[in-house]
Amino acid sequence: MRLGVVALQGDFTPHARALERLGHGVRLVRRPSDLDLAEGLVLPGGESTTQLRLLASSRLAAPIVRLVRDGAPVLATCAGLILLARTVIEPEQQSLGLLDVTVARNAWGRQLDSFEATSDLRGLPLVFIRAPRIREVGAAVEVLDTFDGEPILVRQGNVVAATFHPELTESSAVADLVFERESRGAASPGGRRQAPPLLRRALV
Repeated sequence: MRLGVVALQGDFTPHARALERLGHGVRLVRRPSDLDLAEGLVLPGGESTTQLRLLASSRLAAPIVRLVRDGAPVLATCAGLILLARTVIEPEQQSLGLLDVTVARNAWGRQLDSFEATSDLRGLPLVFIRAPRIREVGAAVEVLDTFDGEPILVRQGNVVAATFHPELTESSAVADLVFERESRGAASPGGRRQAPPLLRRALV
């Protein structure tokens, strides 16, 4: 697939390298025209307040919203999850409001509190760096994995979002879940790949 990785701030380089190793074409996205041929998108980790400001100044916010709403597969990690969340708390912050979750910023701790672990359900390797926590999920959000019983990987339609950094591990499971799964899906009349129906899962 031809994938865009938003490259305004944060750890976009590890995402780009990981996706290239999987055989995807990658373009770093810094202006709206960089999205012209993108079939999917990555919103990387970093500093969400800075990224939000840079999205506005680069005029990328509106094209990204359109791409998401058009059904392109999207992976959002850490700060990317915060940017897409419906509600951001601790402290409150504006967002694009495309993912029906409430997220608390930096709730797993400061930089010195970064840690590695393994997920509860899929056994994924996890790297948490100043990670947000998902406090609430909406009815349309599927919880794909948890850590200590808390949601850390969620899906709503064509968007998959993680509180951790899958690009910093050797596992391609999360990228495959988003982009390989979508690339095998049926194309819409407009050429976009559409996500299959959600499997609603209650959060225990």
